[in-house]
Amino acid sequence: MDITADKLKSGQEGTVKSLACTGALRRRIIDMGITPGASMRLVKKAPLGDPLEFNVRGYALSVRKSEAKEIVVEVK
Repeated sequence: MDITADKLKSGQEGTVKSLACTGALRRRIIDMGITPGASMRLVKKAPLGDPLEFNVRGYALSVRKSEAKEIVVEVK
């Protein structure tokens, strides 16, 4: 099942399938190590839901909810 990264629940893991953005935002997300095929797990959400903390390639990464909406993941 494919969903966007902002829809993951705490502790849920998925594999990045594609990025739905273009331009500078796409480059920024790729530079953070979020590329198709990478595994990412939602560690926790901030109290108001923004930002989100993910574990990607063995490190903690905080991403804005608006950016996470552009990351399509396949849930395991």
